[in-house]
Amino acid sequence: MTPKQDQEFPYWLVVLGITGLWLFYQVWASAVYSQVMATLAKGIGLTVFVTVVAFGMAAVLGLALALAGVSRFRLLRELARGYIEVMRGVPIMVLLLYVAFVGAPAFVAGWNGLTGALGLAPITTRDFPLLWRAIIALMLAYSSFLAEVFRAGLQAVDKGQIEAAEALGLNGWHRFRHVVFPQAFRTILPPLGNDFVAMVKDSSLVSVLGVADITQLGKVTAAGNFRYFETYNIVALIYLTMTIGLSLLLRRLEKHLRGEQNR
Repeated sequence: MTPKQDQEFPYWLVVLGITGLWLFYQVWASAVYSQVMATLAKGIGLTVFVTVVAFGMAAVLGLALALAGVSRFRLLRELARGYIEVMRGVPIMVLLLYVAFVGAPAFVAGWNGLTGALGLAPITTRDFPLLWRAIIALMLAYSSFLAEVFRAGLQAVDKGQIEAAEALGLNGWHRFRHVVFPQAFRTILPPLGNDFVAMVKDSSLVSVLGVADITQLGKVTAAGNFRYFETYNIVALIYLTMTIGLSLLLRRLEKHLRGEQNR
């Protein structure tokens, strides 16, 4: 992005802001909009919970996959690459359904086989909540994308920095903690932020499992009051407020870090 483009006035944001203010006014002035907002607001916390937990778990698994992908051991590299390619090739919707209705029953059967040998009480598939099936599916899907982000950031660190750290006698963990990751973080922050915003949107897919997030409550509300226009206006408003707000915060943080780097 050129400096001129970076300083362009965001007219698109003004238009969206005016539209958003109009919708917020409708929420305040219209009984229908107010009732819809009161119902959908109950799903905001769950949407945030699903997004934060699934993304945090995906980041941990993605970092482990990235480290395996740059390992000197070929077996680890092959396993990481195979996992990443498979997960990136399966649509998230299909993965949600697979984890919920294939993976969860298989896990329960395996768990009961293990605990049965130990004389412990069995569990049922119902003991595995749909909420956590959805979170695990999102974690598996996004870990493959985040693994590529982390891998690119780690490989972008100048090898001379690593060699200098080795010359100073730092072991592998200290090289990673004090030299590699701090430099890689500046590279991975923008795509990591973009993936987090994407996770907010893709969290709406958990509604196919009946999880009471914003989208699911919107579907139930619209089916009950037949006010599809008002209901889905509010659904879109909530998601846009979260995603655009996050994008602006991440852009500001990126500029701040870029400014510190140029000092």
